[in-house]
Amino acid sequence: MGDHSARRKGRENQIDRAARAARGIRRRVLAHTLSHDGGYLSQACSSAEIFAALYTCVLNLKKIDRPLSALPFAGTPGPARPALTGAIFNGGGEPDCDNFILSPAQYALTLYAALVEVGRMDEKSMAAYNVDGSTVEMIGAEHSPGMEVTTGSLGQGISQAAGIALARRVKGETGRVILLMSDGECQSGEFWEAVQATCFHKLGNMLAYVDMNGCQCDGPMTSVMQLEPFDRRLAAFGARVRRIDGHDIKTLIRLGRAPAADVPTFVLCDTDPCRDMAVLQKRRPKFHYVRFASPEEKAEYRKFYENTFQEGL
Repeated sequence: MGDHSARRKGRENQIDRAARAARGIRRRVLAHTLSHDGGYLSQACSSAEIFAALYTCVLNLKKIDRPLSALPFAGTPGPARPALTGAIFNGGGEPDCDNFILSPAQYALTLYAALVEVGRMDEKSMAAYNVDGSTVEMIGAEHSPGMEVTTGSLGQGISQAAGIALARRVKGETGRVILLMSDGECQSGEFWEAVQATCFHKLGNMLAYVDMNGCQCDGPMTSVMQLEPFDRRLAAFGARVRRIDGHDIKTLIRLGRAPAADVPTFVLCDTDPCRDMAVLQKRRPKFHYVRFASPEEKAEYRKFYENTFQEGL
């Protein structure tokens, strides 16, 4: 096999691996939603390919020997109790490794599923989700698996990512800061102040993926506060902007590996909140949190799960 054929085969294998991870993420989040009578399901539908591409092919993370177990919450950090960080699930950080900042903390269930899929968190830790005394929090915090900072208030993640990116550049570190946001939180004023700052300081070591699923807690984005033309507004601030099909794994990976510019890069990912889960369509236009309204509705979701995932992964 020639070098060209070998490289093409390697790329195909990477895309196949990411696609399997995306399917696994959706399966795990749906299974969890069924077992706990609720969950942030549409977020997994819209962002599964983004998480899968990041954790299999884009993020440069320190390798870990085996999947880690989530620890119980030890108490408020203080002089005698060091702060616990979910960054250890991302390898703990090295000067040449990337930071991953999840801004919409309600996506935590999708993050945990992704960590299991790529062998960074053991499967049994998923059972601690939203259990009192657990770090596997429903709304992830800085001690939750894969969470490097607390981003509970929407729109704050980009400010923290920008601060980390600036500090890393001052220290001469080559690792990037990769941020995942949701479109709803980009309506906040803090977001636009942060965009202005990242462009002013030319933080080319910052790469942001935005899940553009068009939904937020109160309904469609267009009925709450219009963002468009989002790409042109970001570009007007000075950012490098790309807008893509957010389920196109090949493009997600290619842009994540592209050479950095001297300004931050935003990848706007147009996504479907019902992707691969047609049963969710009945909830249109509100998808924020799935809580079953009746035993019949839950049975419908269970039947969908069994029909869709009966072949396993």
